[in-house]
Amino acid sequence: MEQRHAAVEELVGMATASFWHGKRVLLTGHTGFKGSWLSLWLAEMGAEVFGLSLEANTDPSLYTLLRGAREGQKGICDIRDRAAVAAAVLRAKPEIVLHLAAQPLVRAAYRDPLATYETNVQGTAHLLDALRLAPDLRAIVIVTTDKVYENPETGRAFVETDPLGGHDPYSASKAAAEIVAASYRQSFFAARSVGLATVRAGNVIGGGDWAEDRLIPDAVRAWENGRPLEVRRPQAVRPWQHVLEPLNGYLLTAERLWREPDFASRLNFGPDHQAAASVGTVLEKARAVYGRGEMRLGDGSDGPHEAGYLMLDSGLATATLGYRPRWDLADTIGRTMRWYRQHSEGVPARALCLADIHAYEDALLDLRLAG
Repeated sequence: MEQRHAAVEELVGMATASFWHGKRVLLTGHTGFKGSWLSLWLAEMGAEVFGLSLEANTDPSLYTLLRGAREGQKGICDIRDRAAVAAAVLRAKPEIVLHLAAQPLVRAAYRDPLATYETNVQGTAHLLDALRLAPDLRAIVIVTTDKVYENPETGRAFVETDPLGGHDPYSASKAAAEIVAASYRQSFFAARSVGLATVRAGNVIGGGDWAEDRLIPDAVRAWENGRPLEVRRPQAVRPWQHVLEPLNGYLLTAERLWREPDFASRLNFGPDHQAAASVGTVLEKARAVYGRGEMRLGDGSDGPHEAGYLMLDSGLATATLGYRPRWDLADTIGRTMRWYRQHSEGVPARALCLADIHAYEDALLDLRLAG
């Protein structure tokens, strides 16, 4: 592992183990899908990670499957509990904060909008307010979503200066979290030279996600049990990317904020534009890799409003961080579906995740040598 990190540390656009080794990191949402992957990656790079999250709410859950590698990570609490959040920050004494904790599901937000606002908006405010008293703090990365933008469905990729919006409660809650974060940056953290940036990504896939109302987990559950997958909006287009792509972007953002706290206030992390694909296309490719599965395609009329087209422009991240997506759509879907298939055959989740992390680092090295 040390030799591998030494090889990739010199690369532009890749999180570096030498930076993260020994850093005290507060990671909210550490029991979730992305949080579990990020916990493992940080631990592999030698960071001292403190968690802040609810218990994992899926069965199975990647957090539970990886727990043996993260026995030191405690911090189960509700981000809506102001006192509990303040106590967690006091215990962690963070140098860097990566805020992933959220109610992340669009349809769940329709069912319970108030809980979504309490978690995504008030919870973010609770965290930022507690961090005002963290003496060693240097960098804060607030994770929102590609859905923060006002979406007129023009087919144009969003840039960071586009207006915020939110037709549905989930999107609006994340746009509101952006405003809260900007207010705290300007009012409190800028004067302390603490860097704070919001990062926007969406439609992340990868092994180990078992949440409801997400395309790939729903497909795996249906196909494993011999049921057809019901697809509401097969023509909806999204910026699909492997989970390691935005996580690398979040880590790069924190590293740069540490050195230059005002380098950027908000960044998009999305795939190359050719990775934008319809739900139906993604499912066809996923089924081909998985080896079986039936689908029933709807006409888009079922369920509440969701955007028809979403795409992000990551040009600013490329210019400032050297960020470039490493895996195309075929690689992303292939690795994801093979993860689930191999896990169902008995391969441990930790081994599968580490294999993908190593492969991602190797992809960076190959890209650098080729360029």
